[in-house]
Amino acid sequence: MDAVGSPEDQELQQLGNGAWDNLAYSGPPSPHGTPRICTISSALSPQPQPRKPEDGPQEKTHRTLMSSCCLKLCHSIRGLWGTTLTENTAENRELYVKTTLRELLVYIVFLVDICLLTYGMTSSSAYYYTKVMSELFLHTPSDTGVSFQAISSMADFWDFAQGPLLDSLYWTKWYNNQSLGHGSHSFIYYENLLLGVPRLRQLRVRNDSCVVHEDFREDILSCYDVYSPDKEDQFPFGPLNGTAWTYHSQDELGGSSHWGRLTSYSGGGYYLDLPGSRQTAAEALQDLQKELWLDRGTRVVFIDFSVYNANINLFCVLRLVVEFPATGGAIPSWQIRTVKLIRYISNWDFFIAGCEGLFCIFIFYYVVEEILELHLHRLHYLTSIWNVLDLVVILLSIMAVGFHIFRTLEVNHLMEKLLEQPNTYADFEFLAFWHTQYNNMNAVNLFFAWIKIFKYISFNKTMTQLSSTLARCAKDILGFAIMFFIVFFAYAQLGYLLFGTQVENFSTFVKCIFTQFRIILGDFDYNAINNANRILGPVYFVTYVFFVFFILLNMFLAIINDTYSEVKEELAGQKDELQLSDLLKQGYNKTLLRLRLRKEQVSDVQKVLRGGEKEIQFEDFTNTLRDLGHTEHEITELTAAFTRFDQDGNCILDEKEQEQMQQDLEEKRVALNAEIENLGQPIVCSFPGKSDTESARAGGWVSDEELYKLTKRVLQLETALEGIVSQMDTVVSKLRMLERNSELVPFLEGGSGEPDDAAAFESSMFLRKKTFGNTCSQLQL
Repeated sequence: MDAVGSPEDQELQQLGNGAWDNLAYSGPPSPHGTPRICTISSALSPQPQPRKPEDGPQEKTHRTLMSSCCLKLCHSIRGLWGTTLTENTAENRELYVKTTLRELLVYIVFLVDICLLTYGMTSSSAYYYTKVMSELFLHTPSDTGVSFQAISSMADFWDFAQGPLLDSLYWTKWYNNQSLGHGSHSFIYYENLLLGVPRLRQLRVRNDSCVVHEDFREDILSCYDVYSPDKEDQFPFGPLNGTAWTYHSQDELGGSSHWGRLTSYSGGGYYLDLPGSRQTAAEALQDLQKELWLDRGTRVVFIDFSVYNANINLFCVLRLVVEFPATGGAIPSWQIRTVKLIRYISNWDFFIAGCEGLFCIFIFYYVVEEILELHLHRLHYLTSIWNVLDLVVILLSIMAVGFHIFRTLEVNHLMEKLLEQPNTYADFEFLAFWHTQYNNMNAVNLFFAWIKIFKYISFNKTMTQLSSTLARCAKDILGFAIMFFIVFFAYAQLGYLLFGTQVENFSTFVKCIFTQFRIILGDFDYNAINNANRILGPVYFVTYVFFVFFILLNMFLAIINDTYSEVKEELAGQKDELQLSDLLKQGYNKTLLRLRLRKEQVSDVQKVLRGGEKEIQFEDFTNTLRDLGHTEHEITELTAAFTRFDQDGNCILDEKEQEQMQQDLEEKRVALNAEIENLGQPIVCSFPGKSDTESARAGGWVSDEELYKLTKRVLQLETALEGIVSQMDTVVSKLRMLERNSELVPFLEGGSGEPDDAAAFESSMFLRKKTFGNTCSQLQL
């Protein structure tokens, strides 16, 4: 490895022979094959300066350690937000893999945290809680055999309301008729407290909301259209003696709209809060029935109430809905939301609170990261789907944090109001609705967070097959999708018009679309289609299955299969680049080698202590380490142990101090041996009947011993280079500071004949860095 004739050496000779001295180039090898790095002399002429008292070895060691720690800390902070988009990884495959791996590890911690948060807000008891409430209020029949799900008329509604509903709401006695001992409070199934009182609410439409044809006006005197907000009846009716007969707007009730089976309904209407006891509630319902509270104008009735189970800390908010369409009859539906509104009670809740704090830290970290990447790449940053996905995950996470704060404040407000007025309606419907949306948002956010893992594993050839296949066949799939949906929507409209009046799955156009997707997957009801139209039904089914399933679907699969084959063939022919497995192997071998080098350093220090001298001076200690082939940077690290055991600070180790140091080194040596054994031995290719070196040379391999020596030299050179680069950076920064303060002007005008010495010295520093970098690259090769 001779570099005498290189351009770098020629420029160094022009700067001066004393500016650079590297025995790895011009001299014989150091002991143990270790390159020695000599001190760098300044290219500037020395100026008489008042000499400061030299620092002792302890001060020098302390200063070196402090500067090294500060450099490492600054480097860590600078690289905290280092990503593949902020670092220059285009021409450095190893840096790209390392940066991606670091991003992946940080993101895995974030993913684990968000999983704990999402699953920590749910409970396995929620399903059973919902199941118990639904069986009680939906399936319990009345004396006439009518349950809520079986309601088909207004008469059935009154039978249910005065029977199973009241029986299910008011539990004040045990099964042996003994009182529960909780006063007037109702505990459903003896465990679930009824919060406040239930509420009945109805919405009506006006009599003039539709027009009767003139041929039927003599027979039909009134007309009530389907419900819509502009046709809603807001006038009082009936006896006019309470809230049940007077309209109240959505703002007055503090309600919210509801999306029913037929249409969407507002949060206002005519309402009645049932009294606290079963008897008075039954009397109130009898009065409503007697005064004809439900009539032809009624379009929907809501029954709202909430219960709380302290055993599992869950709220169950129930809404029973009966819609009365303009066609007549009744359509029951329901919403049962089991939510966890009160937080931070058990130890698990406090653990989740800690995860929430960590989640906020992660959000701050990723917000700063996205700001830096947007600042560097501007609008070009949004051209990548992964970057857009990053922004979506962050925005959903920020919305989740905001809603969590809102929910906590709102629950506290509702509970205070309920405790002050226990006989009022507890409106948890609005909060339960938004909590359900919050859970849905967290579910979508968690889904995107899992998908985002593909962003960090795309450097692997196997992992890029999916993204490369989809990216390459995107245009073909888009063109095919246009053709597919033309045929698909044509069949959807055909099915809606042919079977929409008789088959529920074809009753709306949206249902037709989902029904046809189900037919592709093999889930269909052919008898219903055949009964609806015995001629066109079979024709529709056979042609749809033939064109969509056998032709179009197989064309879609063929496009993806052909593209995947092309991508796989190209990836197989590509040159193997640095993979994650290669990086892990390099890290493993490097760690093992560093442990061995550290073990040799400990052994050399032990040799110095075993010299038999009663006292060891600091200079003798460092000179002996130099004779053993250690670099200045390694000596600085080893002398830190000397100063640590030099308790009296006289730069001399006596017998007691030597014994303590010897004992500490022996413990370190044993620990290093254990770590080396745990890591294991590297795999060496050997040939039978030959030594390692001979067999390696015979097979064109480098022996384990030679590889160990070369790698040791590279690591020692890298270690020395770190200290020298740090010193050169310090010198250059001091020179620039002196130039700013105009303190170099007298020196440059002193007649030395070298006015550009500062620039020459800085150029020398650059060339030394460059030469060292080339040396490390060549040694590694």
